[in-house]
Amino acid sequence: MIRPDLTLPIPENIEAAHFIGIGGSGMSGLARMFLERGIRVSGSDRADSTGLRELAALGATVHVGHDAANLHDDVDTVVHTGAIWPENPEFVLAKERGLHVIHRSQALYWLIGGRRLVSVAGAHGKTTSTGMIVTALRTLDTDPTFVNGGVIAQLGVSSGSGTDELFVIEADESDGTFLLYDTSVALITNVDPDHLDHWGSADAFYDAFARFGNEAREAVVISSDDPGARLVTERLTHERVVTFGEAADAAVRVADIRTEGPVSFTISHDGATVAGRLPIPGAHNAINATGAVAVLLTLGFELEPAVRAVEEFAGTVRRFELHGTKRGVSVYDDYAHHPTEVAAALAAARTVVGEGRIIAIQQPHTYSRTQEMYREFAQVLETHADHTVMLDVYGAREDPVPGVTGELVSGAFTDPAHVHYVPDWQEAADYTASVARDGDYVITLGCGNVNLIIPQVLDALGRSTSHANPGE
Repeated sequence: MIRPDLTLPIPENIEAAHFIGIGGSGMSGLARMFLERGIRVSGSDRADSTGLRELAALGATVHVGHDAANLHDDVDTVVHTGAIWPENPEFVLAKERGLHVIHRSQALYWLIGGRRLVSVAGAHGKTTSTGMIVTALRTLDTDPTFVNGGVIAQLGVSSGSGTDELFVIEADESDGTFLLYDTSVALITNVDPDHLDHWGSADAFYDAFARFGNEAREAVVISSDDPGARLVTERLTHERVVTFGEAADAAVRVADIRTEGPVSFTISHDGATVAGRLPIPGAHNAINATGAVAVLLTLGFELEPAVRAVEEFAGTVRRFELHGTKRGVSVYDDYAHHPTEVAAALAAARTVVGEGRIIAIQQPHTYSRTQEMYREFAQVLETHADHTVMLDVYGAREDPVPGVTGELVSGAFTDPAHVHYVPDWQEAADYTASVARDGDYVITLGCGNVNLIIPQVLDALGRSTSHANPGE
């Protein structure tokens, strides 16, 4: 892993940029915007993907696999993620050539270029909240530029160039780069301590969010309900702090949340109350919608049109996304990779599954998070899912840690009958199909590549019949 060096100079002009790790949702979004600016784009990733193919269709030169030969002679700037290693041959050659080598956050800073910036940060919900804000602004006849961490369903992209002065981004707190930007309106969805391998302590994590909020030019919008956010609010000195949530004293308050099917709610502000409804399930999405509405209010929109605009949001890719139904079993995918997110995703599924059961296919993400939180993952999965199929850890940027596998999580279940550890994906798919029955929901969980098991699960469902009912 390469920690971003935000002291490195950012070039004033870029004519040809090479992206190391171009296939990720964030990097591919940046690359797409570079292409829209007329910049020549090349890049590489360790595996082929839909993102790579889409960029190639737009005119980028893409490579599968990292190799020094991928770095063409005309490149003047190299953009990289923190997930690559210092020994990456393209990274090494770029340094040897004396090229501008910048972190993806610096490339985003270059793109923003002083526009009025809405930055969305938080341990959970920031991709959805960013998507809600972008969708609403477009519904309200503005044309913002945006970079999100996930594809916005009705737009089909994670980024886009607009003509309005507004620029909306999902800001990353994991490595501190959310402090780089000159934010006008900061949205803090919640502050659940994570990424402590970077921050060192929960207290440092809270301080970073307080700095992020205090440095906002116009306003900081922050949860009134989340315990971590309340701790951050105590450290805020900003003259305009707008709280949102279910708390009685929230400036923008959500109430009457009904979760049967698509979630409905009311939002109140300054003596007015408006009823709202989303086409996606989950109480957490009512909270996300309230935060998005609070941001729109700080930007000058009225409550009624703000709520109506947020209602247009249809979700983001890999957030409770239905991939198919076979033999009466619906197969969903969700990006949840932290215990709090997993609990929210499964709770949302519970509101719409009816009499069916929830079978989770969990892929733990990173060895450090799994080692630190395996008990919490087990507790959440055992509480909210009827049965869990546990895969092995997706290491991402990290080297394996002895003893830290999916079995570490499954072994922490109080009732072993509720979990089945299957490191082989085909065996996992076949097992899932053998226990699933008509009306059940199968949900893959994780921000690695667990979604790639879905075709195997659907195929296995088509070939099998249910033989067992674990978790009953």
